[in-house]
Amino acid sequence: MNRRLALSAGCAGVLLLAGCAGPAGLGAGRAGTEGWSGRLSLRIDSEPVQTFSASFELRGAPHAGDLILTSPIGSTLAQLHWSPGEALLKNGSETRRFDSVDALIEAATGAAIPVGALFGWLAGRDDRVPGWRPDLSRVGAGRLQATRDAPQPRADLRIVFERA
Repeated sequence: MNRRLALSAGCAGVLLLAGCAGPAGLGAGRAGTEGWSGRLSLRIDSEPVQTFSASFELRGAPHAGDLILTSPIGSTLAQLHWSPGEALLKNGSETRRFDSVDALIEAATGAAIPVGALFGWLAGRDDRVPGWRPDLSRVGAGRLQATRDAPQPRADLRIVFERA
């Protein structure tokens, strides 16, 4: 169960860390940032298979941003924040620090989710990442799917979103 909670806390990612520069909140007042909200699910074909789903709010850019993940009943599962040289994962009263958002996401989910490309994919750009196949055919309708075939285990990321 703790592994699932850690997976829940880190997903998405996504993607994404705890308030803007601290507990103040999601990128409040940050000019020139993009934002999305919606639902995401991640399936990692490990042994055993790991699955995660949550509502999310994503703000920022690949170099600095925030992600809040919430459960179906509205409880905050995790707050993620990243900026150059820092990545934070706040899960309840625990805060963990990582050197990069990519390290944070991989440690939390078990899957290296390309955060930089995710921002491009959500914006409808076909940003290429080795091992990942994004399906952007329904981005205009607020749906994104990306599959990671390499390295193993296989991962399937599905997002239903709207611009915030």
